[in-house]
Amino acid sequence: MKGLELFSPFLLNRNVKLKKHAFDFDFLLLNMSNLPQDFLNRIVSNPLFGTDLVKALDEIPPISVRNNPFKLLNKFDVCEQISWCENAFYLSERPSFTLDPLFHAGCYYPQEAGSMYIDAVLKSIELPDEPVCLDLCAAPGGKSTLIASFLENKGVIVANEIVRTRAHILAENLTKWGNSNVLVSCNDPKEFNKFQQLFDFVLIDAPCSGEGMFRKDLNAREEWSVESAGFCAIRQQKIIADVWESVKEDGYILYSTCTFNPAENEENIQWILDNYECEVCELPEFEGIEKDVNGFGNYFIPGKTKTEGFYCCLLQKKEKYYSNKKNKQVRRNQISRNFFENQFSEKTELISFEENQEYFACTPTTFELLNTIDKDLYWIKKGINIGNIQKKGLQPAIDLALCTDLDLNYPKIELSKPAALAYLHGDTFQIDGVLGYNILTYNGFNLGFVKHLGNRFNNLYTKEWRIRMNIPNEFKI
Repeated sequence: MKGLELFSPFLLNRNVKLKKHAFDFDFLLLNMSNLPQDFLNRIVSNPLFGTDLVKALDEIPPISVRNNPFKLLNKFDVCEQISWCENAFYLSERPSFTLDPLFHAGCYYPQEAGSMYIDAVLKSIELPDEPVCLDLCAAPGGKSTLIASFLENKGVIVANEIVRTRAHILAENLTKWGNSNVLVSCNDPKEFNKFQQLFDFVLIDAPCSGEGMFRKDLNAREEWSVESAGFCAIRQQKIIADVWESVKEDGYILYSTCTFNPAENEENIQWILDNYECEVCELPEFEGIEKDVNGFGNYFIPGKTKTEGFYCCLLQKKEKYYSNKKNKQVRRNQISRNFFENQFSEKTELISFEENQEYFACTPTTFELLNTIDKDLYWIKKGINIGNIQKKGLQPAIDLALCTDLDLNYPKIELSKPAALAYLHGDTFQIDGVLGYNILTYNGFNLGFVKHLGNRFNNLYTKEWRIRMNIPNEFKI
């Protein structure tokens, strides 16, 4: 498009706001100045995207959330269900999630609607009864919580994130979701190639140039460059190579990005097909979704679907691999269920074990996998952290309060919204309760523990999770 090349970013007016339904091309040029010029040139010349995508990138992004099926909730003003994901919907307006105690309780997760398509993909394929799943680049955890919901406590999900700080955020979100068949690791993807033929399903939501973030993150526009997008494509190929041997024969690899760049999407799929034995699988069809130019995967394009930018392609590995290597089994000290009979009872079969005076619980499949691969990986989270033994007995961990697989025997204290926010902020205040450990709840959902001392209590809510913003006056006690 010649017209685009004639305008300098420095001459364009950055302050005029676009009206949602009144576009013309000249007006568009005068207001999309903060979109990178090279990006504009590529998009408008591609018939799959064109100027309609450019227009959509200045519209208000949709707000979507997904409910936790293990913590049933019906509280939102829903304007539309999301057709490709169960328990997911668009909101009529954006609430303050930070100021909602139910968000901190893990009752729902705000997530971009296109990425929820993973739910439909998982339901379209045949997996074993106890599938072993890997979310390789998992932080902050939206897709991992979706996989955990799909599994319904069967099988196991290993959620991995290479950046330590992001791995802890990932562990936080999965802990709040409440499942006991979850492991969180912090490793370079190449570490997983030690485990040949291990995973039935691998999600590679690859780090990308982030063009799908341009609508809601103006910084993403400023940070984008042709060079960085090219670097991303090469890095994505390395990540794929790093994890390939860990996928079982006939196992599935779901490759996804949040970019519109063919070099990071369908061209990378062609690279996989050229270098590995695998097949492209059919994906579920929904209105508005577009096939890429090679027919490999699907694009979710703003303006055509109520989403940000999202691309995914499903592959099935067809490569036979034989290895005599056996991973060393770790022997753990299992704990009798009777040991915790005063604290909780199990809703589902769990195995409890001890490590360094910390107590944990997880499903049998998770326990077996952990024993197989434990020594080769760095772990942030192993199932449910029950707590640790102090001089006066068990000090419960917050995982215990948030877990959905246990019936807890601790006394509970229901809080008002101001009191719940004060607790989540790390504050202390007057409440009635029984001496010792109490669970604080909001609308019946567990938030965490306090230790009641009679005239006061110790706030045991995890410091790193606490609300950092100042609580508005209307929500103060």
